[in-house]
Amino acid sequence: MDQETEQTQDSTEHEPVEEEPEKEQEQSDDPNKVSPYLTTFPTAMMKFASFRKNKVPDSSNATKVPDAKKQPLEGPFALGPLVFPKLQRFNNINFFLILYCMVVLAQGLVFGLVGLSIGHFQKEFYLSRPEKVVLIFSYDVISLLVAILVAYYGSKWNRSKWVAAGAFLVGLGSIFCAIPYMKYEIVAPMEENEELCIEDEDRSMAECGESLVPHRSEILSLFIFGQCLQGLAGMPIYILGVIFLYDHTATHSAGIYLGIGEAVQILGYGLGYTVGSPNLKPPNNQALNEEITYNFLKEQINWWAGFLSAALLAWFAFLPLLCFPTNLPGSHKLRHRKEKEPLTFDKRLKYKKFGPKLKDLLNALQCLSKCPLLICHAMCKATESLSYIGATEFLPKYLENQFLLTPSLATLLTGIILVPGGAIGSFLGGLIVSKLRMSCKSQMRFVMVTSIISLLLFVLIAFVECETVKFAGISEDYDGSGIMGNLTASCNMHCGCASTVYASVCGRDDIEYFSPCFAGCKSKKHLNNEKTYYNCSCIKEGLTTADTEGDFVDAFPGKCNTKCFKLPLFFAFFFSAITFSSSSNIPIILIILRTLPPNLKSLGMGVTYTTLRLFGSIPGPILFRLTANSSCIYWDINKCGVRGRCWIYNKSKMVYILLGLCSACKLATTFLSFSALHKYDLMVGESSENLDLPEKEAKETRTRQK
Repeated sequence: MDQETEQTQDSTEHEPVEEEPEKEQEQSDDPNKVSPYLTTFPTAMMKFASFRKNKVPDSSNATKVPDAKKQPLEGPFALGPLVFPKLQRFNNINFFLILYCMVVLAQGLVFGLVGLSIGHFQKEFYLSRPEKVVLIFSYDVISLLVAILVAYYGSKWNRSKWVAAGAFLVGLGSIFCAIPYMKYEIVAPMEENEELCIEDEDRSMAECGESLVPHRSEILSLFIFGQCLQGLAGMPIYILGVIFLYDHTATHSAGIYLGIGEAVQILGYGLGYTVGSPNLKPPNNQALNEEITYNFLKEQINWWAGFLSAALLAWFAFLPLLCFPTNLPGSHKLRHRKEKEPLTFDKRLKYKKFGPKLKDLLNALQCLSKCPLLICHAMCKATESLSYIGATEFLPKYLENQFLLTPSLATLLTGIILVPGGAIGSFLGGLIVSKLRMSCKSQMRFVMVTSIISLLLFVLIAFVECETVKFAGISEDYDGSGIMGNLTASCNMHCGCASTVYASVCGRDDIEYFSPCFAGCKSKKHLNNEKTYYNCSCIKEGLTTADTEGDFVDAFPGKCNTKCFKLPLFFAFFFSAITFSSSSNIPIILIILRTLPPNLKSLGMGVTYTTLRLFGSIPGPILFRLTANSSCIYWDINKCGVRGRCWIYNKSKMVYILLGLCSACKLATTFLSFSALHKYDLMVGESSENLDLPEKEAKETRTRQK
């Protein structure tokens, strides 16, 4: 049995086995000989007993390279002690990448659906400020708290199993997000509100209590808990999964693998928005009862089916991820090859040991705090995150107000710009630095160049603007009968209009009105599948056109045409800016991994994600929303006096805020990259002097002896 164990270990390491000829002949001639990969549980336990006895060699001696025979063994594709002979073809990094992409695609899908759900909750539930903060930032705060702990302690065990645990938590968190849609009526039928001008005595006013959704606290609690589970799952996936990919690929091929994973995660986010967007339109109460029930069930099923699909996708990858060994076949050769590459870090840290105690973790963090390259590029990740968050927050509002698009179309174009642009940029960035075999210094220059190009494109966007449309109550004063900044005037004061539903109409006077009610329209028709409004008391000028029935039309739904044809140019500039900006994501990660010793790479990534959360994804949305609110002209204030979303923005102020913040982030990335490049030259110079010092001392000794 010991001989069979030795054969199994050696065959797993792909090394030749020296055996006695007689015994080898006996094994080949005996047809009833049991295969070295046994499927019975007791024998398998005996077979892999030696694997568990092998430990990582003691590398406390910093002057010697560990012996190759003492390296951790390269294990088979097995579920615990059970080995699957026919599945050994999957024991490679390519299959791990496929499973990794499945997991990040599932979590990206959850992110998209959760983002839409939170927006829906804010609109329908009228959340308080603490509820908004907890709901939005629960993922980032939990991942911030566990990033360093997962990175430090997770690197000491099988990292693929940590990724498997992350996949399981992704599925479990998706289930908790699906339960509210399965259990409660979140998508309720809604009456169609045309907001026509109706006299006060004929208008039925709803009570404030009617806006409260039943089981509101349970729905929010389930979503917050699901977000917390996603935060726990994210750190093993994006830290330990990335380290596993990097350690099992060649130095100049890692960028392709990491770029594919990053691109798939962004595409998953876009897929979530694509799947969830049709669910935001609630059923109409004016339909038949059977149709209302069918549409309601359909909307509810679409929501929880999306979350369950993400859970199933993550759980399909769970069991295969558990089967990967700590070291894949061929990893020893890759490790040995990387050790021969020129050092880009302090050699004294290479074989330094850190134990499992909290004191050892603090010592390791102290070592990393003295690595200026890590600090610079961790801040680069934070500034890149800020620019992407700024584009996500501002772009829909900017498109809606600058180019007079509907909210749904503005959201759709935002997804078309950000998702493909981010995915293409991430993949191309990893591909370019890998195919060109860029050194660390070249990658830093690549980050600087792409940041400068992105900055120039953001500046060019400032010159793409359209004329301001006339808006009654905002830029026009109802022909002198109203006040600027107030939608109510003498012509619509008797209508009792509410600003909770934004349904803009364009009058025959080429002035836009917030809704048919604020235009004073008292009747409507459907002609050729299009609504038309009549008897509008606030519309007194402009050409009158008669419809097919001879009535004169006063207003049409939608925004007025400003005859602006610059949207394609804006689309091209912004898409290119996002692509160039995202192309630096993978090079930054590669620089961090290449400038840290193997025993500190995982913790370095943990520090990077902690920095990203502290200076990027947590303060970013708050910063951009506060600055966006400063350019708001008209807010939605519901019947209960609660302020909702902003309907109308100051276009000029918005463009300067959007482009100013994004440009500032790109300038910060450029400055940090330049600073890192300067410190890299100093570090390499000091390292070469330290390496040449023993030779100089030897020469001086010989000279003295002579």
